[in-house]
Amino acid sequence: MRTVTRKLLIHLSLASFLLAGFTIISGQERPLSSVTYRLSMSRPQSHLFAVKIEVELPENAPESLDFQMARWSPGRYSVFNFAKNVQEFRADAGICSPGSLCDLSHRPVTRVDDQTWRVPTMNSSSLTITYKVFANDLSGTFSQLDPRHANFNGGSVFMYIVNHKSDPVRLVINPPPTWRIINGQMERSDQREWSFPNWDIMIDTPTEIAPDWTREEFQVQGKKYHVMVHSFGDEGGKRPALVRDIEKIVRAETAMWGPPEFDAYTFLIHFAADDHSGDGMEHLTSTQIIQPRALADPGMYEDALGTVAHEFFHVWNVKRLRPIEFGPWDFTRPANTRSLWIAEGLTNYYGHLMMTRAGIWDESRFLDREGETITNIENAPGSRLMSAEESSLTAPFIDRAQHIQRTNLANTSFSYYPKGELLGLVLDLLIRGRTEGQKSLDDVMRLMYEEFYLNSPNATYYLRGRGYRSEEFQRVVSEVAGSDFSEFFAKHVRSVEVPPYDEALNYVGLRLVRQPAGEPYSGGISVNVSDPGPAIIANVRNGTAAEDAGLQVDDEIRTIGGRRVSSREWLETLSRYKQGSRVPVSYKRDGRTLQTTLLVGSPDRFEYRIEDKQDATAGQKALRAAWLRG
Repeated sequence: MRTVTRKLLIHLSLASFLLAGFTIISGQERPLSSVTYRLSMSRPQSHLFAVKIEVELPENAPESLDFQMARWSPGRYSVFNFAKNVQEFRADAGICSPGSLCDLSHRPVTRVDDQTWRVPTMNSSSLTITYKVFANDLSGTFSQLDPRHANFNGGSVFMYIVNHKSDPVRLVINPPPTWRIINGQMERSDQREWSFPNWDIMIDTPTEIAPDWTREEFQVQGKKYHVMVHSFGDEGGKRPALVRDIEKIVRAETAMWGPPEFDAYTFLIHFAADDHSGDGMEHLTSTQIIQPRALADPGMYEDALGTVAHEFFHVWNVKRLRPIEFGPWDFTRPANTRSLWIAEGLTNYYGHLMMTRAGIWDESRFLDREGETITNIENAPGSRLMSAEESSLTAPFIDRAQHIQRTNLANTSFSYYPKGELLGLVLDLLIRGRTEGQKSLDDVMRLMYEEFYLNSPNATYYLRGRGYRSEEFQRVVSEVAGSDFSEFFAKHVRSVEVPPYDEALNYVGLRLVRQPAGEPYSGGISVNVSDPGPAIIANVRNGTAAEDAGLQVDDEIRTIGGRRVSSREWLETLSRYKQGSRVPVSYKRDGRTLQTTLLVGSPDRFEYRIEDKQDATAGQKALRAAWLRG
């Protein structure tokens, strides 16, 4: 041990004092005496949640408190500015006991900025804050209140007190008569109050309140799992089978990770039957899954299970094993991390793999799905311009973000979900192949979980352990594989080179086949979906025949080769012309009908298919079986 001089000790003591002072100023060492949130919904038809925050102040309380709505919510990284739906904010001194009548003293309120309201304490011992939130979106990010039910995601409803997100909080819900409550923190069926260690955990508890949801249960390794289903349409008798298949997925994923640290977990599954609501969102002890149609409708059963497999894998990857930027968050600006391809993309990969290991998909279905993902990524122009890490950083622009300003993101970006999925597929097979089946990506994920979540000292108040950096993930991959993967990360994660599909698939006796797509030639055009309706251009790919012809987004294609077309016929009509043909096209722009000529080029999309190698060895087949069965 090196000797520490007296002068250095003085500097260290001063630094510790300053750090302690900063902590006190930031509110971390002087918590509020108590914070209680009360939520009511007396007029569901208004779509207005009523929120009350009761704050008991300590001695020597600050001169004012700032109440702030988040700009975004964990798990969905676009900025939505939830404050836009806040109304009727009011502050009063004192707290009125529930059910009693009080004449509280009003306190002035200053709107500091678009997301912050400042309330002076004025020597009060307590404050009551009230406001309403308009909510009419059923999703994993927003909230909904209507005559059928109340469903809330806390980040879009509950303000936090600046510098006091780490304080313990209490939540009290006052539902309409006959409406029942369910969330991932239920200790009894009639529960109306909850205590949370901090605001971040409170908002990580989505809640459904309605008269007509159903709940079924099963147990795996001593843990209890609740499956809530809220159906707005016909179930076709499929709910019992759905619960059984969810149990298969839970068993497959816990077989890989080991028992989770919670005692109970809740699947909140909605079949909205509205043809537009659809989402899935991960939480510490629950997930919220919304399907756009009824359970009995074609495709909804498998889609729901696929989302379950993805979201439940997040119990470990993202919610506990997490990038260093994930929690506690700064909700005044977008989240930025280079690791969403790990957090979401690898979860996408494992979601599909777990559908196979659970016996819901067979090998053919899984390989077809991965072939579809390769097709989509390798045909995306953005995959040649943007790396997986850069895609992660652009999440605020592409994660269901809405843009009024025109962008070229369709040609320059791609989602970290499918890209990370393919990197996960390739990494898994490379590790298995190079270690002759002794190690896999499963081992990487387990080691990451142990090192950063289970065994690292707690870095913040939010959760145990600490977040990882992308370089640390690379290090663990190399350690598990017993070889240096830095070149792989440089080429395929931080740059845009095509992953080594052939090497990876060969280890398990498979090969990748590339051929011209069977779909019609598009000339680089994609059209807004409307059936039937006008053929309105949604995107023109850069460097294509359509761009050379001068066509632009929002142009309406009127005729192709003199034939009138709609959104239903335009593609079929264009595909009748052979390569090298010069096709007259008329289109409408800014109220004028214009003419151009489109030169039909070579096929602009290719299909990728994963298939057996005829000369696959017994060892390769055994390695494949171990991969798919876990």
